Amino acid sequence: MRLILILSLFALALAACEKRPAPIESVESLVANPQRLKELREACKADHAKVGDAQCNAVAEATRRRFLGQGQSPYAGDPVKPPAPPAAESAPPANSAPKD
Repeated sequence: MRLILILSLFALALAACEKRPAPIESVESLVANPQRLKELREACKADHAKVGDAQCNAVAEATRRRFLGQGQSPYAGDPVKPPAPPAAESAPPANSAPKD
């Protein structure tokens, strides 16, 4: 009985000492603060596991938003159209012999 009590207290102490993850900074706050974004981008590059997936994903999204603006590529509405494929000519097929 005494052993169970000691083990229960030990388990309770471990649960109380469990390290809670640090709150992540939002994408919006990172977009508004380029210096902090740069610091976190470097931290994610140096030690992704230490910074955490959630924060590094927010850093990546904030970087994308700062680069692309409102989510639209600057080339999305490009008025220059690709050239049309050449039109098929009405020439006779290469395998046919000329008619006399």
